[in-house]
Amino acid sequence: MFKKAFHQGLKHGIPIGLGYFAVAFALGISAKQVGLSVIQAMMMSMGMIASAGEFAALSLINEKAAVIEMIVTTLIVNMRYFLMSSSMTQKLSPKTSFGHRFFLAYSITDEIFALSVTVPGYLNPYYTYGITLVSSLGWTTGTGLGLVASNLIPEPIALALSVAIYGMFLAIIIPEGKKDHFIAKLIFISMLASGLFSITPVLRQVPSGYRIIILTILIAGLAAWIRPMDFSEDTLQDAPEEEDVRILQE
Repeated sequence: MFKKAFHQGLKHGIPIGLGYFAVAFALGISAKQVGLSVIQAMMMSMGMIASAGEFAALSLINEKAAVIEMIVTTLIVNMRYFLMSSSMTQKLSPKTSFGHRFFLAYSITDEIFALSVTVPGYLNPYYTYGITLVSSLGWTTGTGLGLVASNLIPEPIALALSVAIYGMFLAIIIPEGKKDHFIAKLIFISMLASGLFSITPVLRQVPSGYRIIILTILIAGLAAWIRPMDFSEDTLQDAPEEEDVRILQE
């Protein structure tokens, strides 16, 4: 059933791919400003699907920073993906091969992770591969076209396209919040805590990468303690019988 799961991932990944395309368009314009070629910019986006990480990298390139500084800064900004990867392993069957786990590591982004962990029971890796394929294509082509079109579109308009990714992320978390009031409360608490970090004099000095890590550990840890989830075979057998769910679990 891997083909059906892959096709399901492709379908669910289209909105993410479109959102990524809009954000990457602005990224391409920034890449042009620091002197990257189309191939260089697209290779960077293909290797790192992370808006904050890439914008940080471009800023360092513009400042002619040392390579080691770029590597360390990018790791810090993208540190939250380590937490997401750890959480993703809890959605995988113990029988999942090392190869699948290796390639799933590439598929960890905020939006792809959010969709993947909402699958009832164990995650079929091919579902995430489908999401990743269409999302990475949107991200990579958006970067290249943004660089090419940088002389045609006013920069304020291109940068405004980045708002699309927030609407896309809301489209992922709101339906889950409607289905489960506990998740809705966690979403509200997360937004409130993030807002406090942004306005509190001392806390707002914390870099965004560390801020996400701190909030993720605290809120996710509290949620796991209050309502632990079981992804055992019993959970799989008791999952809803809808066709889409069955496909994603097989």
